[in-house]
Order: sequence, then structure tokens, then C-alpha cells
Amino acid sequence: MTARPASLPDVDAFTRPYWDAAAEGRLLLRHCADCDRTHHYPREFCPHCWSDAVAWRRASGRAVLYTWSVVHRNDLPPFGDRVPYVAAVVDLAEGPRMMTEIVDCPEHELRIGMDLEVAFRPEGDLHVPVFTPRRPCPASL
Repeated sequence: MTARPASLPDVDAFTRPYWDAAAEGRLLLRHCADCDRTHHYPREFCPHCWSDAVAWRRASGRAVLYTWSVVHRNDLPPFGDRVPYVAAVVDLAEGPRMMTEIVDCPEHELRIGMDLEVAFRPEGDLHVPVFTPRRPCPASL
């Protein structure tokens, strides 16, 4: 068995549904039945009302760009081979904010409030959610 690179998260029984769905091209979020709110990152309790009545729910995959930064230097594997890349925070349609990466769009085309959709990049044995513009960026056509 090959050791997982340190840059990838550990997968356990709790997070396995998230990563299995990602491998199938679906983004899952945790949703609370008691307060009817969705949260991310995945937790076994609701961070809003502390209920444990939470379950996985399929997300729409839609988001808007909240903020971003272009990373020009990162010495940690595997990021050093990717620079420059766009680290971002997006507002998911379901409400939570998520840290991610924006792909397939030049930096000068990025705009706060830009409509995005989830995509999944293979990383080792996982598929990591990243976001792309919902409409093609002019510079990438």
C-alpha cells in the first residue's frame, strides 16, 4: 500500500462519503435537520445550533467568488509545481463559504461575485473540489 502524500487529507469513516461522492463528480455538504442550515467543512454536529441531527446532502455545485489571492510561491508539495495558482474563498449556493482553488480562468478575468461551478481535480486517490467560471473566460476561449 502506498502512503498518502502529506498534502492530502486523511480519509476516515466519517469523511468517506464526501470523498466517494467527489470521485463521482458530486459535492456533498452537511445539513442540520434541526435548524435547517448547511455547513462546511464537514462536522458531526451543527456549528450553528450544536445539534447532532446532521446528514450529508448533495450540493448544487454552484458558488460565487467571495475573494481570491494569486499564489506565486509555495514550497510545499504538490503546490510548488502549480504556481501561480488562484487560492479562493467562494460562497456556496447553499450558504457556507469554502476555501478552494479557481481553475480555467486567468487572474485578470476574476471578479468578486463571479458565478462559479464545482469541478473535481484528481489528486492521488482523491478528487478535490475546485471551481471554474460558469461562463467561459474570454481569455481562455
